[in-house]
Amino acid sequence: MALGQEPHLARNRFDRMLSPEYPLCREDVVWMLEYIKKKMADEAPVLSSLPQPVLLKSFQGYVEAAMILIKQRGGSGPEADRLRVCLQAAADGFLARPN
Repeated sequence: MALGQEPHLARNRFDRMLSPEYPLCREDVVWMLEYIKKKMADEAPVLSSLPQPVLLKSFQGYVEAAMILIKQRGGSGPEADRLRVCLQAAADGFLARPN
């Protein structure tokens, strides 16, 4: 993978997974949570520019998504919608947004 391509590929995958038409699966959610965890552990430069309320909202979304994943019985309907909302909150600020 070319240098600098990883954020673009991750952004595409995030966009796909957050689309209501996409059939969200457990592996996708785990991948997204792992991606966010790695960015946090690596102290990604984007994090230093985020205001504390955004970081807290992201953390809350991350935790809620993880809890839904633990308790999840099915992958559709209101559970999937709630999971997408949590994943969106968790991902905010981690990927460069196109201008």
